[in-house]
Amino acid sequence: MNRPTSQSARSASLRIVPSPAAGDSRDALVTRAASGNVEAWSELYQEFHPRIFRHLRFLSGDSAVAEDLTQECFATAMVALKDFSGRSSFSTWLHGVAINVFRRHRRWQKNTSKAHERLEQVAARKAPPASHDPDRRNLQKARAQALYAVLDQLPDNLREVFILRDLEGRSEREIAEELAISRGNVAVRATRARARIRKELEKLGWLSKRGGSS
Repeated sequence: MNRPTSQSARSASLRIVPSPAAGDSRDALVTRAASGNVEAWSELYQEFHPRIFRHLRFLSGDSAVAEDLTQECFATAMVALKDFSGRSSFSTWLHGVAINVFRRHRRWQKNTSKAHERLEQVAARKAPPASHDPDRRNLQKARAQALYAVLDQLPDNLREVFILRDLEGRSEREIAEELAISRGNVAVRATRARARIRKELEKLGWLSKRGGSS
């Protein structure tokens, strides 16, 4: 907030009583939240909840699971915030916490039964235009399920990069910061993930050897 330059402006500002966190910069909010200020933490929660939920929704493919993991992410972050060093942005750090929460979830529950809406879109990219034909819709749904099954079998390091890069559309720089790897490593993992997915879909008959859809 700009500092008033006139005496009248300074006098007027003294009569304004802002809400506890009003006007705080992001860094100031984080600092206050780390010291135990509930209002500051609440403001951070409200700002970042939608994007963390969306992030975990992509990773899990399930809204109910994503909401549970989002709450776990913020609970974990609240406890760990005192150790936040500031070497990366708070957003990047919080997304890193979310990824670690999801990894723990994956160790307990390796498989999921739902295909995400975005995966259906990816699976249908080379498919003919949708129609009202029930057989066509069933085929596209089966294609999406096959893709999600293949994706679910990838190693976590490849799966995470594929979801972040190809489904969420994150930049290599953002992904590198969140996963604490180099941008070159992000590119390599994304390429390997795409190659393995294509290979498995070819083996299952969903893609031809020339790369076209079956």
